[in-house]
Amino acid sequence: MSFVSLGLSEPLLKAVAEQKYTNPYPIQEEAIPAILKGHDLLGIAKTGSGKTAGFVLPILERLQRRKTADNGRVSVLVLVPTRELAVQVAEVFQALGAYLPRKVKTLAVFGGVSINPQMIALRGVEIVVATPGRLLDLVASNALSLFNLDVLVLDEADKMLELGFADEMNQIFEMVPKKRQTLLFSATLKDSIQDIREHLLHNPIKIEIADELQNLDLIKQVAYRIDPERKGPLLRYLIREKKMRQVLVFVSSTRTADNLVVKLRKNGIQVEAIHGDKSQGARTETLRKFKAGTLPVMVATDLISRGIDIERLPYVVNYELPRSPKDYVHRIGRTGRAEAEGEAISLITPDDEHHFRIIQKKMRKRVELIETEDWSLSGY
Repeated sequence: MSFVSLGLSEPLLKAVAEQKYTNPYPIQEEAIPAILKGHDLLGIAKTGSGKTAGFVLPILERLQRRKTADNGRVSVLVLVPTRELAVQVAEVFQALGAYLPRKVKTLAVFGGVSINPQMIALRGVEIVVATPGRLLDLVASNALSLFNLDVLVLDEADKMLELGFADEMNQIFEMVPKKRQTLLFSATLKDSIQDIREHLLHNPIKIEIADELQNLDLIKQVAYRIDPERKGPLLRYLIREKKMRQVLVFVSSTRTADNLVVKLRKNGIQVEAIHGDKSQGARTETLRKFKAGTLPVMVATDLISRGIDIERLPYVVNYELPRSPKDYVHRIGRTGRAEAEGEAISLITPDDEHHFRIIQKKMRKRVELIETEDWSLSGY
């Protein structure tokens, strides 16, 4: 199947080609025609499965069928859990709408920055991509209204609930009109998602894409057994010996991230951290440089990883293991995307070994554990 057969107009197909999308992903094949027909939709799909373009393209197509914009009215609201994801989704709307005859204005709004510029920028906006808290601030300031909304999208709804946005989301649901199209995307179909589904969706089409566990073949996984005090030198050794460029290093806390950055910089490695304690401006700039390839190493926490979507990322390193096997799969799934190979490296201390065995069992994949006891790491 090609994008041409999905009912999209020529300007969108031109943008799709420019973005080097070849054939649609499975969720796009099913979601685009359903959304174009006005159906509510429940999509169960992991990050990186192509779902963003799966809802962006048909939304832009339907908006373009209007001859003029309804000035002063937000037509589409996309709710997301993190600032980075808000920026990323807005960028997809802008990139895929580049050749539309009637320009559709999109704006990402999120906390951590001044609200006033966002209030001013809302003039003439048809699509708002927002984190829940900042959206409510803007509504309370009479900067926008949700009463005339046509389309509501919940992207990564499961993560928003995990991060404690349930109360804010419920407030927003009370503000939107009952007659609308609702698109709900989640990585899992938990009871909380079922509750939202029952209250928000009307006769939805359900699309469920195979678990990421089935899509790990392009990722080379390797682990190194290492004593805790030698983890830093081993990471520096690997970065230098493998001549790594664009390596994403995962840690469990902001404190570890900052400490690791200090040690890597002392050893001449260009690196920056991205986490929740950084300002929004710093996070945006760090991510921009990393995506552009001008920042070789970025250290990140799991929360921030939700906004990181980089095609052909060659390396992911688990400096510390995540708490759950699901988060491990999500982390290493940052590489091996868009049918490109990638390498996922884990540094395993003796205390980590039992947990790592559980991860491998859940993943249904054995990872080679390489001994490093005899490795000389002096000078690193």
